[in-house]
Amino acid sequence: MKGEHSCGAHMHGSEHSCGSNMHHAMEKKEVKEHKRHEHHMHMDEIKKKAIVSSILTIFVVLFSPSLQELLGFTMPEFPGSGLIAPLLATVVFFYGGLFFLRGMADELKIRKPGMMTLIGIAISVAFLYSVSTLIFGGKEFFWELTTLIVVMLWGHWIEMKSVLGASRALEELVKLMPTTANLVKNGEVVEVHVSDLKPGDVVLIKPGEKVPADGVIIEGSSHLNEAMLTGESKPVPKGEGDRVIGGAINMEGSLKVRVEKTGEETYLSQVLKLVKEAQESKTRLQDMADRVAFYLTIVAITVGGGSFIAWLSLGQDVQFAVERAVTVMVIACPHALGLAIPLVVAFSTSYSARNGILVRNRLALETIRMVDAVMFDKTGTLTEGRFGVSDVVAGNLSQDEVLRLTASLERNSEHVIAQSILEHAKGSGIDIPQAEDFRAVPGKGVVGRVDGKEVAVGTALLMEELGVSLDGKVNEKVRELEAQGKTVVLVAVDGRLEGAVALSDRIREESREAVRELKRMGKKVVMITGDSQEVAEYVAKELGVDEVFARVLPHEKAEKVKELQSRGLKVAMVGDGVNDAPALVQADVGIAIGSGTDVAIESADIILVKNDPRDVVKIMLLSSITVKKMIQNLFWATGYNVVTIPLAAGVLAPAGIILKPAVGAVFMSLSTVIVSLNAILMKIQFK
Repeated sequence: MKGEHSCGAHMHGSEHSCGSNMHHAMEKKEVKEHKRHEHHMHMDEIKKKAIVSSILTIFVVLFSPSLQELLGFTMPEFPGSGLIAPLLATVVFFYGGLFFLRGMADELKIRKPGMMTLIGIAISVAFLYSVSTLIFGGKEFFWELTTLIVVMLWGHWIEMKSVLGASRALEELVKLMPTTANLVKNGEVVEVHVSDLKPGDVVLIKPGEKVPADGVIIEGSSHLNEAMLTGESKPVPKGEGDRVIGGAINMEGSLKVRVEKTGEETYLSQVLKLVKEAQESKTRLQDMADRVAFYLTIVAITVGGGSFIAWLSLGQDVQFAVERAVTVMVIACPHALGLAIPLVVAFSTSYSARNGILVRNRLALETIRMVDAVMFDKTGTLTEGRFGVSDVVAGNLSQDEVLRLTASLERNSEHVIAQSILEHAKGSGIDIPQAEDFRAVPGKGVVGRVDGKEVAVGTALLMEELGVSLDGKVNEKVRELEAQGKTVVLVAVDGRLEGAVALSDRIREESREAVRELKRMGKKVVMITGDSQEVAEYVAKELGVDEVFARVLPHEKAEKVKELQSRGLKVAMVGDGVNDAPALVQADVGIAIGSGTDVAIESADIILVKNDPRDVVKIMLLSSITVKKMIQNLFWATGYNVVTIPLAAGVLAPAGIILKPAVGAVFMSLSTVIVSLNAILMKIQFK
């Protein structure tokens, strides 16, 4: 159940307070950083072991009597040449193989035998048997032992490098942050280190420079490139009062920004934290992979031991029986299984974060593709959440002329309706003249002269007061717009009703595409709002929404989610993450949209940074691709064992088909490579 970790609403009675959670946050970060550092050192150590073991193995192979006999070649003999292969193989076993022996000890300590246990047993049996042949006689296979260790070491290094590469894909974002900032202090600009900035500081950002920290513009305007932070491809226009994200690139104008967040509180830091948590958490498919790996280990040990006993009882020599057992255990190593899910998740979470889709709960990434209904909050999600001009009605004049005359009067008013009309006219590129003889009629509207014409803008009461007739087509359209719940101002010119301007919370163009795509995917689209039934039905009709809940108070939204769930539907709730918190927690998948730089929304499973409902479609497609890749990787990681384990055990030995341990290691490594490549191919599908 989601929401158990939420500090905002303790849905299930969290045992820890927000304070203690924050107290542990720094410790957790230090531990993660330490682990990452250890991971790098670990990788370098394995690479070094692999290189040294590879070089020594060349000489083991060349001086192995069994291989010389097999391939029909000889090496120069000299005193002690017969001990080269055993001695160097012993070095490889204790130097290169020690890594796997330690891993086996760790797995057995926690009673979870797995990949390391299989490899540890295989190389130990191979080594002990080969050493025994020096005393009791028989065919040694020191060269098989060393080549097996070398292949396993390189395979493990490739795996670690793949996982680290995928995990680091997002951490490349850290490089976006500048190291210095231009601090404005006592009227002077001083260059300081970014770590020295604190909330309340004012910084100057010149053209071409990066924003050093999250904050608010207090002076200047420009376009900012936030592509690497939010996935927004076009430069975003910013002016006074707008928020900026640390790491964004200032395109042209100089900006003064008041710093609001630094360090761990910044958008970038929170994104990195969320992605790391998502990549480290388990999913249902990961749990299944772990169980399969455990059973595969048991099967390998059982089949390996059984094949050893079977071949001895059939009269084969000990060397052949040992070789079969070792090959079975090597080929069945769940190496690829350990990589199958984490690598896919690493790529998907990194990709989504770079595109402004943050996954808090990895289970949500698996389940969202299966939701039946998507419930959208209307205001600020499907609509822009602010008052704006939706319709311009014109009689004998053109729409532009009605808007021009209206805006010329409204430029003198501070009213929210006036400002919305003025903004719309300016955005339409209309030249707005200065009105004369302007006067306001309280509660009714404004009147004045524009280009020598008497213009009145306001309510029906104002029109009646001025003796303007309200009959005709314009008034019919006005009544229609009012029935949709829109606010309408009437426009009279020289005593005649010539037009009207309707205002409402405007529908986002992106919403139309989002609803259309979701319905194409077979999802039921539901809208929920606190607005009137008329407004809700108008928006629903415009978008083609399947079902509407109107006049719903914020605390009642969770009940509506339950209502849909009671019909047997899996529900994804899309809201703003604040008023909709209970509904987000109640839904099968909670999606917070339009959170801007505030990514600390505890109630949401998925956070869409951009105010774009189309990202709901993207996350569903991402979910489908991710789960498909996980299942494909599970198939590749386990399926090949159905064929190769019997071959390794020697079922086709009578037909002359025998797998050597080193060949088994190559097969096992090949499955790991296939799994890695399959995960990497996600990049192409995401594009």
